[in-house]
Amino acid sequence: MTRKWFLLGLLFISLVGEGQEFQLTEVIPDNTYDEIADRMSCIENEVPLAFNERVMAFIDYFAIKDREYTKDIIRKKELYFPLFSETLARHNMPDELKYLAIVESGLRPNAISRANAVGLWQFISSTGKMYGLHSDWYVDDRMDPEEATDAAARHLKDLYRMFDSWELALAAYNCGPGNVRKAIRRSGYKREFWDIYRYLPRETRSYVPQFVAITYLFNHLEEHGFDPQPELFHPEMDTIMISQYFHVETFCNQLDLCLDDMLMWNPQIKRGALPEGTKNFALRVPVEWKEEIVANRNHLYDTASKVGKEHLDYLARNTPGSTYGRERLYYRVRSGDVLGTIAQQYGVRVSDIRSWNGIRGNLIRVGQRLSIWVLPTYNSDTKNLYTASNPQPKPTTSQASSITSSGKMYTVKYGDSLWSISRSNNTSIEKLKLANKLSSNTIKPGQSLVIPN
Repeated sequence: MTRKWFLLGLLFISLVGEGQEFQLTEVIPDNTYDEIADRMSCIENEVPLAFNERVMAFIDYFAIKDREYTKDIIRKKELYFPLFSETLARHNMPDELKYLAIVESGLRPNAISRANAVGLWQFISSTGKMYGLHSDWYVDDRMDPEEATDAAARHLKDLYRMFDSWELALAAYNCGPGNVRKAIRRSGYKREFWDIYRYLPRETRSYVPQFVAITYLFNHLEEHGFDPQPELFHPEMDTIMISQYFHVETFCNQLDLCLDDMLMWNPQIKRGALPEGTKNFALRVPVEWKEEIVANRNHLYDTASKVGKEHLDYLARNTPGSTYGRERLYYRVRSGDVLGTIAQQYGVRVSDIRSWNGIRGNLIRVGQRLSIWVLPTYNSDTKNLYTASNPQPKPTTSQASSITSSGKMYTVKYGDSLWSISRSNNTSIEKLKLANKLSSNTIKPGQSLVIPN
């Protein structure tokens, strides 16, 4: 069989009664190297699209081997391409840079890589912060299509100014400008991507050719047997402003809106809620619903403010690796230190320290700087009831509680909240606050509480 009609899949033959049933799967047109090279030269572009065997291999990969992946991108391209094109035009940048998001994330706004790069444009936390992308336990701007796309455009523009080459800017977007400068030095200070190619990290050597292959394919989908028509579209959207704790599912239920759709329109909301203290969060909603929302705003917002707050706040503060509501300190590892003693010193968990610092086992090095995120209740003098030289054990069950005439006494431990204490003692938060004359939900380790009868 010639490559002219390459069959994707198999020809299934099965007997049905006395006859035969034939099911023919997809037929893919053949495209020669010279044909693709000719088409590539005709694409209107500002980013160089060098064509070679490496690029050809990726074209075959996306057009044949992983054809379903390409179809999935085509289905949802109109969810994001109009936003990408509008943002790039506003920054006076080449429109074909929109295809970079396919290489980065496969057009998945909630994509998370092994290196904890997040979103359509795969920002790591530090680079995201450089471009104004805030992230915490509840909300991650790196997953916000509009915010992240604008940040990516500005980042790419900065890299282009740095290297005066779109190919090198793309390489630096993947591996960082330091690695590109190192490759330039090792090549004898050459300034073309393909001249420094073999000195770049392995992933980057594939990254730019993938971008070229995707750019070509999305300019010639029909020639490779793809239906270029997308299937998914966003409705016309508007925004409403939220400045309070806001439970998204409760809000959707009141309006008979689909929760999955609402979270697709607002993918930066990670936990299905906006935290207390939120200021002017622009929630995207369909235009057709805005009038009803505005007319019933007070009732809708009030109801959405009363569900799940205590539980989510507890999870936010106690999920391993969470930094929500914490302040970052740094600790320099000394001889004899182990993760357990450092965790005791700062009133955190070993699993937290591992997560915050990307540590897989228990190995730490003398002189290593560790990020430690402490709660507002942490005191550097008392160490949250623990010190490095003389760690005090946590209160035992008998120490933690005793019986009084008005109820059981309970000593607050690290990680406790009014919600967790009320659940474990079969009472309510309101009764706890009343019995202890508390005006807020704030409690501290070591604090004594009356558990009402």
